[in-house]
Amino acid sequence: MKISKKDALMWFEFFSMLPEDEEIMTKQQEIIYATFAQIEAAVDYRHDKLKSEIKNLKTLDNRTYFVGNENKFSKGCRSCLSGTGLGAIRKTNKCNLKCKFCYNYGQFEDMPPVGEGLWEIGGTKFYEKDIDLLLSIQKKPTGIAYVYLEPFMEIEKYYSVIKKFSDAGIHQHLYTNGTLATEETLMALGEAGLDEIRFNLGASDCSDKVIENIRIAKKYIKSVGIETPMTPEFFEGFFNKKQTILDTKLDFINCAELHLNENNIYNYYGENMYISRCGYISPVWSRELTLKFMQIADDENWDLAVHDCSNYTKFARGLNLGSKEGKWFGSSNYTCEFSRIPYDVFLPILRDENFKFLSEEELPVGYKPGELIF
Repeated sequence: MKISKKDALMWFEFFSMLPEDEEIMTKQQEIIYATFAQIEAAVDYRHDKLKSEIKNLKTLDNRTYFVGNENKFSKGCRSCLSGTGLGAIRKTNKCNLKCKFCYNYGQFEDMPPVGEGLWEIGGTKFYEKDIDLLLSIQKKPTGIAYVYLEPFMEIEKYYSVIKKFSDAGIHQHLYTNGTLATEETLMALGEAGLDEIRFNLGASDCSDKVIENIRIAKKYIKSVGIETPMTPEFFEGFFNKKQTILDTKLDFINCAELHLNENNIYNYYGENMYISRCGYISPVWSRELTLKFMQIADDENWDLAVHDCSNYTKFARGLNLGSKEGKWFGSSNYTCEFSRIPYDVFLPILRDENFKFLSEEELPVGYKPGELIF
């Protein structure tokens, strides 16, 4: 059904008042899904219009979009989208910053440690001495990533492990907010064999110190880029310092569509939200800002790759990973991150007079107020 915005708002106001333990009935689910489809169709229409305005928009096997120098497109992203996935290696359970877009927001004091002397690889605990055994038994992935939370809190522990995977010929990249990096530690990472480093420049509000560390990293590490959730703050901060950032000669910028979970969603309460394929919930402005960012990069012919790491990209990533893992046709790890949908976060977009559904129909018989049978 192509539910009207007025009817959708009425029903979602009702759903928002339901007790958490009250079960949603089948016809109510139809109304919910119809509303989500109407919002997403309107958001997709806006995305398509913005994409049409980018003259040299490129795709990676139709799995994601980017502009710029294809040779500088992150090999870590290629591994994620076309290779054998992207193995996550976890070590550090602490961070020196608290970003409102962080998926662990409000939980920093409760993040469980991996274990003294241990590394978590594929959900399994390993000592460093076990990595040789792992590499001798299992098929090597095309890429691995060091995640969780800020590795420079204890970066000296990473060098020897990076060296092992470098010797095995596996592409490695590492995420950091960059505030704790120094020339010495960046040089040590390069000497250990780290292939790629990604700076979350938005985490530091585009600080001059981190921009300088990006420039330094280019001296020692093959591929250097920015990966930041696209927010209005990052968009404005980047363009305030655009030339200084571009002068670092970085290779790529991954503009991640901000998707929200139970930890951080109410940091953005009141923003217009949509849900993509009944999976990730995102502010509408996030990908729109990315596409505007990409248009500017394309028009100005920046000598790097700017990647639209959107919810669509994450959906493609999940399909690729399922395929490479030999799972059943259609299997994916892309899913909703909420145990119960927070219906109230969709009220602002349904109340926004400037946000229009593409087409609307009257509710079918049996779905109108007073007619719905439980």
